Amino acid sequence: MVAKPAKEAQQFAPAEGFIGRIPIKNLWLLMLYASELFRAFGTGNVAFEDDAEDLPDLVAKILAHAVETRQRRRLSSGYRSREASLNRLRGRIDALTTERHQLLDRGLVACRFDELTIDTPRNRYVRAALESVSTLVRSADVSHRCRSLAKGFQVMGVSGEAPTRSQMSVIRFGRNDAEDRFMVAAAKLALDLSLPTETSGSNVLSLPDREATWVRDLFEKAVGGFYSVVLKPQGWHVKCGGKQAWQVEHKTAGIKGILPVMETDVVLNHLSSGRRVVIDTKFTDIVTNSRFRKTVPSRHLYQIYAYLRSQVGSGDASADSASGLLLHPAINQDVDETAVIQGHPIRFATVDLTASHSDIRARLMKLTDPFHT
Repeated sequence: MVAKPAKEAQQFAPAEGFIGRIPIKNLWLLMLYASELFRAFGTGNVAFEDDAEDLPDLVAKILAHAVETRQRRRLSSGYRSREASLNRLRGRIDALTTERHQLLDRGLVACRFDELTIDTPRNRYVRAALESVSTLVRSADVSHRCRSLAKGFQVMGVSGEAPTRSQMSVIRFGRNDAEDRFMVAAAKLALDLSLPTETSGSNVLSLPDREATWVRDLFEKAVGGFYSVVLKPQGWHVKCGGKQAWQVEHKTAGIKGILPVMETDVVLNHLSSGRRVVIDTKFTDIVTNSRFRKTVPSRHLYQIYAYLRSQVGSGDASADSASGLLLHPAINQDVDETAVIQGHPIRFATVDLTASHSDIRARLMKLTDPFHT
């Protein structure tokens, strides 16, 4: 996606782009569901999903409001290491540098010390998000507001290079950082919306390997994030990215090293009813051509079957009657079939990533209907 000048922001229509054959506006929706910001706002803020093209504007307004709130209460600060030649001792003396440059003859000493500053990776990340989202929004006023706040960061001294995503991933928040956590969550979503685009591909989900991996991971996180928010008020507990153990009764010394790990994508538990749904997301066609007919890939069925049957008899009543859901993203395809296999309902379903936002949300909700109390 080629960034437009800020003055043209109100004329920019980024939701017309595609990655493969997936509309950018629907990737934005997945980013929203996968974000911490969606978890923080909860189900009461459905305006998030009402208008795809206004999503960047809404996120920009949330980010701007969070930044303005933090500025009124002073931006958080942190320590950074510095080296300087001073006329007084501060921190530790760098004896080698002091001697090499004969600083003592000039009444100076080389020091290494930690300095309190607001030019932290966290604040630089937010400044970069303000600059980035200002080129995406349709409203000239919102664009100007974001650019002004970014400029204000620089005036206050937040002028360093923006940290990478990997650098931000290691930053931890303390108990007093709740406001910063919300601001950074909004900044992350704002930066995510600025993804590069391609022209529409000719094949279903036709993406380069790098983009395909990225969208696959995004879809998994979006499904988990969506259910974490919308099902919680109904008494469901949602676990994303869990592991299940094999019920091994007798084992040799080296078996632990060769048994595969069972990692589930999303598990839904309804505590009062004891119901459990194991969701496995895929990024392939839900059916493939065999010699005589189209079938679900056998490895996918074996995988969800192993997730369900391997936990039976473990003393967990929810596991004995757990349901499975194989969930695939699709392009202009509608599959929703169920089979009960050895007491476990297993559902095979698709979510059409070319559908409207309201249809995608309705589809995800429909897939949980049999499991509601």
